[in-house]
Amino acid sequence: MEAANGCCHSRFLYDTHFCSHIHRTSVFGKGNAYFNLNKKQKQQLLTSHRLSTNTVGFVCGFNAETSLEPARCAVRFRPCIDIHKGKVKQIVGSTLHDLNGESSTLITNFESEKSPAEFANLYKRDGLLGGHVIMLGADAASISAAVEALHAYPGGLQVGGGVNPDNACKYLDSGASHVIVTSYVFNDGKMDIERLEDLVRVVGKAKLVLDLSCRKKDGKYIIVTDRWQKFSDIALDEKTLDTLSMYADEYLVHGVDVEGKRLGIDEELVSLLGRCSPISVTYAGGATTLADLDSIREAGAGSVDATVGSALDIFGGNLPYEEVIAWHQKQQIGA
Repeated sequence: MEAANGCCHSRFLYDTHFCSHIHRTSVFGKGNAYFNLNKKQKQQLLTSHRLSTNTVGFVCGFNAETSLEPARCAVRFRPCIDIHKGKVKQIVGSTLHDLNGESSTLITNFESEKSPAEFANLYKRDGLLGGHVIMLGADAASISAAVEALHAYPGGLQVGGGVNPDNACKYLDSGASHVIVTSYVFNDGKMDIERLEDLVRVVGKAKLVLDLSCRKKDGKYIIVTDRWQKFSDIALDEKTLDTLSMYADEYLVHGVDVEGKRLGIDEELVSLLGRCSPISVTYAGGATTLADLDSIREAGAGSVDATVGSALDIFGGNLPYEEVIAWHQKQQIGA
């Protein structure tokens, strides 16, 4: 019996089963959807199962031929809530020196009287998804404040800062959409794949964001850990971004050399992320104007989301939050 697309019925049933499967898992078995794979991974997937893009598209309900490129949404503004000793603050991250957030050279740009939950409710009101709550220290007050924000906006925020397999599920159960991890995976300056795999087993790929914040060294962007004080031995390049995409749903990348300093964005870094990241990626660092947000959109080829911190008026800066919301909404309309 021939199916409508000309293939035999038994083959069509196999394709149906397989396409249903690839909606849930990637060629690497890590839970990525077909349209979130990069071009090479999609071609490998189709070739290994002797499927055409037409067959996949017919069963899965999308144009698989044109979807060989990674699926991209409109550029989004991703809000943030940075927490230090239980308070919402904007700190120059590179001045944090240890796990307790103590430093004689700590530079604080802003400290808010508002609670983390108030900021979470603001982002909820404006329909902003994928914002990040970062605990700048492992103290009890910061953990409690972060959980307060997650409770206020369940499913709308990601959380990072001291996340490991022992506490990750607590944050997800508290309402985090994802957990953000750096130092646990880049242990003692080296990437620990066993730790990364352990984390994926606990929370799942779809709930994991890898923080690949970096600084430039000898002409290369190098991932930094331990409050951005320690250079790892991993360069942020196409190979690293491709390899780690098998384990994470998204990347968060701070341009540490400009973060918190209101010096403008690192366009070279944004361009690298736009060219090479096969999964969703958010850039943070240096944005102070709407023109900077436009530069992120252009340099990132429309595929890099943007975060603004200390420059926003809600954090003591000069850039009106409402203007950034209007910019964000304009991007979605034009998508």
